[in-house]
Amino acid sequence: MDTRVDLAAGVGLADRTRASRWPARMDFAQSATGLVLGLFMWGHMFFVASILVGKDFMWTIAKFFEGYFFFGRSYPGIVSAIVAGVLLLVVLHAFLAMRKFPASYRQWRTFAAHRAMLGHGDTTLWWIQVITGFMLFFLASVHLYQMLMHPGLIGPYESADRVWTGRWWPLYLVMLFAVELHGGIGLYRLAVKWGWLQGDDPAQGRRRLQRAKWALTVFFLVLGLATLAAYMKIGYEHRDRAGEIYVPSSRTSLHLPLQGGGWEGDGAGSARTHPHPNPPFEAEGAKT
Repeated sequence: MDTRVDLAAGVGLADRTRASRWPARMDFAQSATGLVLGLFMWGHMFFVASILVGKDFMWTIAKFFEGYFFFGRSYPGIVSAIVAGVLLLVVLHAFLAMRKFPASYRQWRTFAAHRAMLGHGDTTLWWIQVITGFMLFFLASVHLYQMLMHPGLIGPYESADRVWTGRWWPLYLVMLFAVELHGGIGLYRLAVKWGWLQGDDPAQGRRRLQRAKWALTVFFLVLGLATLAAYMKIGYEHRDRAGEIYVPSSRTSLHLPLQGGGWEGDGAGSARTHPHPNPPFEAEGAKT
């Protein structure tokens, strides 16, 4: 046996570069954060759509998340904590997704040429996801920051005043289409990627998933547009009293701690008659 040959054959094996597991871990993290954000998006849509049932019902949902029915008073900081968690997930998900974007003009040109040549539907969906994801990184960040800083201004009148008098409705309208397209496509691509709900025939299963994806997207877009229209209508009707806090009609006396002080609801109507201690807007035409 030639010892020199045996030694030479084993040189460097201990220092051999192994395939990193981090790309797989980051891919799994991207899928996990996308799944959580997509499901949160759908849940959030149902929460804000509670205004379609009635102002009192929407008030109940808002106060539930502030802990009012658990602690006997509202703690808007709970909402801020939830928003902060969602914002962190958005940043993490965006960071993980950006590593797959074309990083140069040449790469963009190559991708565009291949997309046009292949005419593959799922590739086009990925492209839509890239565009809407870029939009949401800015639109959703603005919305989440506002909720983070003013968690106590969520309610039938408070939200409607923000939409109409605060002129947030254009941003919400664009964000509605961006988030529903991005989230719906993302959940569809997750199901295809991980083999969820495809059955024995992957091709037929993918077609079912595509139909379900577009049906859900249309449903949530219609629900979102109806919800935004409801807030705009309430805000328009309430524009001269913007800044008033909603009081549910079923309560005769209510104490809600607000930033800067508390107040007693007079129960005579659906809003207190005293101005908000820190009004977010000034009602149009309120100046004399």
